[in-house]
Amino acid sequence: MTLSKTLNIYTLPIATQHLCKVVSDPQLHSGFLSQALDFLLPENTPILAAQAGEVIEVKVDSNQGGARKKYLGNQYLNWITIAHTNDEFSQYAHLKHQGAVAQKGDWVKAGDIIGYSGNTGFSTCPHLHFHVYETAPYAPGWRTKNIQFQEDFQVIRNKYRIIYEIIKFKIKP
Repeated sequence: MTLSKTLNIYTLPIATQHLCKVVSDPQLHSGFLSQALDFLLPENTPILAAQAGEVIEVKVDSNQGGARKKYLGNQYLNWITIAHTNDEFSQYAHLKHQGAVAQKGDWVKAGDIIGYSGNTGFSTCPHLHFHVYETAPYAPGWRTKNIQFQEDFQVIRNKYRIIYEIIKFKIKP
């Protein structure tokens, strides 16, 4: 499977003053999620639309999350999906319970606040899971794309460094 770069250029889905660590765990982010990114953030951090588009999905009804297997899948996960030009879609996940500002059918501009970060679904700490995808003719029907960002930042992909950063993030006062 060849991974393609996004045709659109995206901005960070958070304000730069909130940019902390960005990680992509090769064990969790593999296959159709291989280009997904996790932004370590405190709960209630404003989440921004990374590109103009139409909000096509909003699910923020869960108030549960954790690292146990029961949280795998979408039942406990909160997210927002936005459709963009060039048949690309951005998705923002692990949002807080009732943490959406944008609603299905809204048109948003890059930089608009669409929701707030949380810790729902399968999650070890509060963060924003972000990816851009395109549809694909095989299961699950989509695949992530290598995101072209306007900003430069480092993504940590080493498993042990990710664990260290998560532990450090969790024990901050």
